[in-house]
Amino acid sequence: MLAIRPSKIVAVGRNYIAHAKELGHQVPTQPLIFLKPSSAIVGDGDDVVYPNASARVDHEAELAVVIGRRCSAVSEAEAMDYVRGYTCANDVTARDLQEADDQWTRAKGFDTFCPLGPEIVDGIDPSRLAVVARVNGEERQRGNTADMLFTVPALVAYISAVMTLEPEDVILTGTPPGVGPVQRGDVMEVEVEGIGILRNRVV
Repeated sequence: MLAIRPSKIVAVGRNYIAHAKELGHQVPTQPLIFLKPSSAIVGDGDDVVYPNASARVDHEAELAVVIGRRCSAVSEAEAMDYVRGYTCANDVTARDLQEADDQWTRAKGFDTFCPLGPEIVDGIDPSRLAVVARVNGEERQRGNTADMLFTVPALVAYISAVMTLEPEDVILTGTPPGVGPVQRGDVMEVEVEGIGILRNRVV
């Protein structure tokens, strides 16, 4: 596990047009944010537990932003001054529960549903990074952060206008198209260009 314990994980839904369309959702006109609990975090190599309450659990490969210092109502121009670095994330989702509930807390919030890792990397440009997901070595997702509707600076500015971001808080920037189900025993990999590979087994 990364040596961080954020006060909150702020995730962004439908930040890639193709992903919104593959799920039959409207493309948002402003960032669609939701929270995942910090108790969902596991690290590289840790197991992801398939909950008995769900019949469909999906992988979602994402770039994660780690906040470096407290920020509130910052502008896009200054937003990057508050970023510590970046890591890989898997926004694991109980898709059937997401569709059944009026909001996403249960579907996104199970223990182990936020793998992060393998490390936090700084000094990279988040605006054009390949994001890839594999299951048992087979490529399932491939996208690029250049296709995000809302950039990292825009997301930091938007979220910090709603809530104060504390050091070690994490922003999940959304997933490219290709999300799909996993089964117990599967090995999920999330690779983000310039960061490395996050690997977790479903149990």
